[in-house]
Amino acid sequence: MSARVVVFGNQKGGTGKSTLAMHLAISLLLKGYKVATVDVDARQGTFSRYIENRERTRQKCDRILTPFHTALPETQPSSAPDSIRRDTDAFMKLLVSLGKYDYVVVDTPGSDSNLSRIAHSFADVIITPVNESFVDLDLLVRIDDSDTTTLKPSTYAEMVWNQKKERAVRDKGQIDWIVLVNRMPNVISRNRQEFEKILWALSKRIGYRVATGFKERVIFRELFLTGLTLLDRDVIQVQTSLSHIAARQELKDLLGALSITEQDQQCSAQGAC
Repeated sequence: MSARVVVFGNQKGGTGKSTLAMHLAISLLLKGYKVATVDVDARQGTFSRYIENRERTRQKCDRILTPFHTALPETQPSSAPDSIRRDTDAFMKLLVSLGKYDYVVVDTPGSDSNLSRIAHSFADVIITPVNESFVDLDLLVRIDDSDTTTLKPSTYAEMVWNQKKERAVRDKGQIDWIVLVNRMPNVISRNRQEFEKILWALSKRIGYRVATGFKERVIFRELFLTGLTLLDRDVIQVQTSLSHIAARQELKDLLGALSITEQDQQCSAQGAC
């Protein structure tokens, strides 16, 4: 595989995976990379509908860049051992067919599934958006509610750890895991301070790095209907506001923090771009 695989995943919905995946894919396209996108949450299909909405808008404005997109359905029943093998074979064949692309951006369901685990095991980068909530933090670690001490890694963290081992056995590859705090409220609360304190403290123990995503903004819900992103400035039909300007700065900071490309890494190191 020459393509670099970026997987957006956790086991909870409503954290903004599809929105983040679309913005990353378009940012890579605008930098001149060849990008393919994959939706392994074919049943809900939010990422696929986002792409479909973008394709309809592109037919009216050919300046819009759109990635090559594929939705991959899961074999049924998902619990059978042979279905795991078939899903693995299907995902591997898909990656091979996308070998001419520079990046493959994968969106996964907000629940546990064969394809989600398989996609995680083939990732070069896993990006896990979480909301500023101890409910979301519970996906990573069990916490003692009396003194907020950590007890043990939780279900999703254990799954990522297992897929890291699977990747290492398969091709000796390593996975860069990023936990991304997303859809933050505008007000800084005591809950946020405690949440971020625990999140950072866990990063070395569990093996991820921390990044900051978007605040909760109406603009993202508006953009979904047209398939656009904050990067499509020339064709966005809504009136620009201070909130939109702030959101674009958040996106710029986020892309630098993720350091997906060499250009992003250089920009992050220099504090420029």
